Amino acid sequence: MSRQSGDGAATAPLAQEMSGPEPWQPITVGVPGPEFEATPPGQYAFDFPDTECDGWSAPALTVRFASVRGAKHRYYRQPRQDAARAAVHEATGSIAFAVADGVSSATYAELGAVEACRAALERILHLLARDQGPLDFRDVAHHAAERLRQAAEWRLGGRLPETAEVAALHATTLVAGFVRPDPAGFGVELCRIGDSGAWVLDASSEGYLPLFGTKTGGDVLVVSNEVAPLPHVPDRLEATHTRLAPHEVLLVGTDGFGDPLGDGDGQVGSLFAGQLATPPPPLWLAHLVDFSRETFDDDRTLLAIWPRTTPEPR
Repeated sequence: MSRQSGDGAATAPLAQEMSGPEPWQPITVGVPGPEFEATPPGQYAFDFPDTECDGWSAPALTVRFASVRGAKHRYYRQPRQDAARAAVHEATGSIAFAVADGVSSATYAELGAVEACRAALERILHLLARDQGPLDFRDVAHHAAERLRQAAEWRLGGRLPETAEVAALHATTLVAGFVRPDPAGFGVELCRIGDSGAWVLDASSEGYLPLFGTKTGGDVLVVSNEVAPLPHVPDRLEATHTRLAPHEVLLVGTDGFGDPLGDGDGQVGSLFAGQLATPPPPLWLAHLVDFSRETFDDDRTLLAIWPRTTPEPR
């Protein structure tokens, strides 16, 4: 059957094939948020795209991450202020990672988040190369804080900034760490500054184990949105370690993900537990993270790491 008319125009069946599938609609969880076309961020925010995702596998581990601009920032012409980065440490087969959430009151929060991730990742990779036991996360935190100070100094035309000035320009939360394969399985070490979070998802039971204190835990009487972000490095840095079983997934996310997740026993927890049993394509993870639910309009970032003893990525 001919697929072309005499004047070279495509026939209707071919035109339908070429039109492709319907575009993905936002995944709705409960009552959706408002629908609108996103507005552009400021003209000098071109380095901070609306959506960012990545994914790849090292010999023993698979990583995916996605970061999306929240509805509030899309509406008010503000850039995405979350960031995530991951890298493989080739000598040990480890995956190092960093996730950051720029504090909205900071003038250039988006730059603070990116620079904190870059600096933390660089330092973790350097320390892993020395392989001298538990990683010095205070060293990592101070390295990231110094990078923010350097960025502020440049912004101020070379003048040495006070800590308060650095915070006013580039304050950000940070969760950073690594997963390392070893003869006994997969060791995890990580630290945090601020209120971003980390969880272990048990794919067999669909349960979430928080690795840091949460805003919604059973012992929390009053929810607080106050954070003590970088460049402040607390005297007692929150750090923890755990191990991943073959059926478990490490999740690291900003509060744009953690707040709607809650304890993990609601609709958001069910959605992600079902979708993250095995590594999804990076673009699909970004689509998942961009779910629509009323009142949850913050930027969202989620990084996930799977042991490769689980089924191959689909």
